[in-house]
Amino acid sequence: MKNSDNFIRKKKINKRNPRIIISRTDNIGDVILALPMAGIIKKAIPGAYIMFLGKSYTRDIIEMSEYVDEFIDWEPIKNQEPELQIQSFKKLHANYIIHALPVRQIAHLAKKAGIRKRIGASGRIYHWQYCNKIIFFTRRRSKLHEAQLNLKLLRALGIKRPFALQDIVKNYGITPPNTLPENYRDLIDNNRFNLILHPKSKGSAREWEIQNYSKLIELLPKDKFKIFITGTRPDYDIIQSEIIDKNPGVINLAGKFTLLELISFIANTDGLVACSTGPLHIAAALGKFAIGIFAPIRPMHPGRWAPLGTNASVLTLDKKCNKCRGTRHCECIQSITPEMIKNKLMEVFKPEPTCVDII
Repeated sequence: MKNSDNFIRKKKINKRNPRIIISRTDNIGDVILALPMAGIIKKAIPGAYIMFLGKSYTRDIIEMSEYVDEFIDWEPIKNQEPELQIQSFKKLHANYIIHALPVRQIAHLAKKAGIRKRIGASGRIYHWQYCNKIIFFTRRRSKLHEAQLNLKLLRALGIKRPFALQDIVKNYGITPPNTLPENYRDLIDNNRFNLILHPKSKGSAREWEIQNYSKLIELLPKDKFKIFITGTRPDYDIIQSEIIDKNPGVINLAGKFTLLELISFIANTDGLVACSTGPLHIAAALGKFAIGIFAPIRPMHPGRWAPLGTNASVLTLDKKCNKCRGTRHCECIQSITPEMIKNKLMEVFKPEPTCVDII
């Protein structure tokens, strides 16, 4: 009798209807920049069944993409006993797995489960042990955007052409939910530009100081902008003391939303300003007027992590900088003034906003 693992390895892949796992088990912004992989695969291989392996809290945004057929929650699998982990992967009946985010444990499981084609980048040593389709590139030294680097992995599926950023944004396939509670929907002012400011990042990015957001609010015409502040529950108090108490009429929504409600609220507003965070990428993917405030330091510079969308843009300094490496304070990002952001926001009242400003 044949060993079941060997049987799975020898099964012939149906190239018209392959079952493909995209593995990206990190944060919301990273996941959003990986979603176009699903759209591009679907358009190249219409019969493909796309599964997206992600963290529990990213489920809502992943399931909004019309190109993803199934969300796989990594966290309960991660906590299983090793043999149960292998069985969980086998039950997916996947023909391919694409390691958009390299994770040693997932790469090992994919091999143990007998997934026929296991695709990974050459920069991880363990990919040479666990993957059998190696794509040669390095993210650290590349000048390409993160979304373009993700798409390099599709070469193993025969999708080899380069993709311009303006083409990538056509492949999110995101339809926002109509689930916003009425009390939040009633906050939207149809006669003004509804602007979200999201000042904090939970430490995932270099932040523009919160006092700058307060100064920005003072500069914006009250008759043109209605302003909301979003963030996590721990952000509420500092937002209240540093922004809300100094700017009557601004609404503090930090900690008020589930992810699904936040996405729906962003979809109902007009624009968002933030550093490199998940809400910035959500707004960009939804086609909102999204402005990202970035440090020029590699690898977190906008060349790699800029929001991608039809109305997305960034502000950053045109300089090479390593002074803020190893510290949370960044002189370069603080050199971006509230006046610069205000001028950028006023472009919304012009016919055609620009894409990237280097200052």
